[in-house]
Amino acid sequence: MADLRFSALREVLSRKPVEIKYPSEKVSSYFGENVFDLPKMEIYLPRETYYAVKHAIDRGSIINRDVADKVAAGMKAWAMEKGVTHYTHWFHPLTDTTAEKHDAFIERNDSGGLVESFSGALLVQQEPDASSFPSGGIRNTFEARGYTAWDVSSPAFVVGRTLCIPTVFVSYTGEALDYKTPLLKALSELDSAATEVCRYFDKNVDRVYANLGWEQEYFLIDEALYFARPDLVLADRTLMGHQSSKDQQLADHYFGSIPERVMAFMEDFEIESYRLGIPVKTRHNEVAPNQFECAPIYEEANLAIDHNQLIMDLLKKVARKHKFRILLHEKPFAGINGSGKHNNWSMATNTGVNLLSPGKNPKTNLQFLAFLVNVVKSVHDNQDLLRASVLTESNSHRLGAHEAPPAIMSVFLGTYLTGVLDNLAEKVTSRRMTPSEKTELKLGIGKIPEILLDNTDRNRTSPFAFTGNRFEFRAVGSSASCAPAMIALNASVAATLRNFKIDVDSLIEKGVKKDEAIFQVMKRYIVESVNIRFEGDGYSEVWHREAESRGLTNIRSVPESISKYLTDKSRKVLVEGRIFTDRELESRVEVEYEKFIKKVQIEARVLGDLAINHIVPTAIQYMTVLLDNVKSLREVFNEIEYERLAGARRELIVSMSDQISLVKKLVAEMIEERKKANIIVDVNERALAYEQNVRPYLDNIRYQIDKLELIVDNEIWPLPKYRELLFTR
Repeated sequence: MADLRFSALREVLSRKPVEIKYPSEKVSSYFGENVFDLPKMEIYLPRETYYAVKHAIDRGSIINRDVADKVAAGMKAWAMEKGVTHYTHWFHPLTDTTAEKHDAFIERNDSGGLVESFSGALLVQQEPDASSFPSGGIRNTFEARGYTAWDVSSPAFVVGRTLCIPTVFVSYTGEALDYKTPLLKALSELDSAATEVCRYFDKNVDRVYANLGWEQEYFLIDEALYFARPDLVLADRTLMGHQSSKDQQLADHYFGSIPERVMAFMEDFEIESYRLGIPVKTRHNEVAPNQFECAPIYEEANLAIDHNQLIMDLLKKVARKHKFRILLHEKPFAGINGSGKHNNWSMATNTGVNLLSPGKNPKTNLQFLAFLVNVVKSVHDNQDLLRASVLTESNSHRLGAHEAPPAIMSVFLGTYLTGVLDNLAEKVTSRRMTPSEKTELKLGIGKIPEILLDNTDRNRTSPFAFTGNRFEFRAVGSSASCAPAMIALNASVAATLRNFKIDVDSLIEKGVKKDEAIFQVMKRYIVESVNIRFEGDGYSEVWHREAESRGLTNIRSVPESISKYLTDKSRKVLVEGRIFTDRELESRVEVEYEKFIKKVQIEARVLGDLAINHIVPTAIQYMTVLLDNVKSLREVFNEIEYERLAGARRELIVSMSDQISLVKKLVAEMIEERKKANIIVDVNERALAYEQNVRPYLDNIRYQIDKLELIVDNEIWPLPKYRELLFTR
């Protein structure tokens, strides 16, 4: 195995950057060339069909079969001109990845030959085998039927020679088996609730969109080193490895010069992204060695999530071409920064107003404050739901360490906005405001844009921070789909806005003027949600104690966090908000429990195999060398000199023997705990058993192995070390 490690290192050092064929045109000329977007629809569809599709995208209207047939014909014509031979319904099952089943554009003709064909029926709906996808008990494994249905709001695209059509994925009984279905419902609920509140301020608003700009962090590892680490291949993270003497202490990698091989990969990846209409704008080195980031221009949330799923797949495909492997795991290396996927979220109206951006006058700023306060209130009221949407098995390794936000949900607004909200809460009362109070409030609100400019710093320890004209949900994990977090956030804000509308209207019905009613409800919401606002260091023990005194929860257990989907508060948001049925929500929770169990189970099996088949034999081999050395000392030295020289070696041998025995003992105990957990029928109890009784062994076994790594001869250590994984490229 040591030979594999050193041959991998030699292979990496011989690598040269892959030559890229750069397009001769500027990016804007080929951006979206592989996407059947509105400009292409205008060319390939009849005029009335084009407007029917555009109306469906803008307003969510239904497309009839005649329109679908014409869209299918135009889509096929465009795709075949690009050499496409197959089509697939592209969907998001509950696996955090995407799925696709390819069919050729062929049918039998009357003479027994083949003809290219693609109908509206095939465009609108397909029936892929759904038997092996997670369903959480909604369907039996022997029932194979599932349906995919066209999502007209996300354009079809071409990858290779296949036309990919974004779709939802539902069971035979119509229940959601994917992320897109509840996401679209959550976005629709937010649109409806936010539009009603907007009409207090502007009657012309008839649509509100959620916008999303994600930041995707990732590690790049040479494939030779990757394949020499079975834990990376099978578990997506290093399950052992002593920290490198130098890692990120100097912050010299952060925003540093991008290595040549990495730059070639990035440029190749960006070219392919642009062709798929993904507006990747930013690239840079991240804090940890071999860690990088890309980020796009903001897009409508549903499209942004589709693009992020595409990006994760594209990163992996292009990396293989450059002899790299992408690590999307949130914590592939212990002791250094993990990877997140910051979700920068905002709301915008059809009139072009960003609802989280201060305006130019008191009226637009009152609207801004109303939405700001409602978002803060929604995070306060639904902190456990939001945490459940991001606290996965892999992300639990990252949260609360090395610049990642803690598991405690809090909102950072910055000093100025905190002062504005505190001032409003202090001044607004249930009585009618005097003219001078109204003037003072309006003057204060009117100053927000000019004062807020460059006034809001960033708090890297805050899981939910206001950053000027948006909120940054920093707790989302790098390997996860953005959808669960966006479902929870948009549904929570929608529920709070609906309550806000009810509360304001009830005051107006009692004779309170509209602006005064808005101010009074805002004050109550500010007071009720004040405990979620925090401006300080989220890592400090002081904050952990203070958060507890404020009534904020700090749940680090993944199974316990998952269970919060089923609280009365969460059901009120997700079930009463028509995002899920009770059965869908309960099935989704079961899927999350199963995913957690299986990931811990895989890690435990991989670590056990590596410990017994790689580490223990290597340690015994080195211990044998030491034993032989002790024996040979007796042949050369007299008894006094022998005892002086052999003493330290004997202590090392005893220490290694104890560590080897302990590793074997811990692995055996871990296997027994796994067996006990596996026979537990209730999936929640089984997940808790894996959390409490199996998972701790991973750290305990690792600790002993990492100590052995410092002792065993470097020449025979079987696995690439952290210094090699992080600094060899």
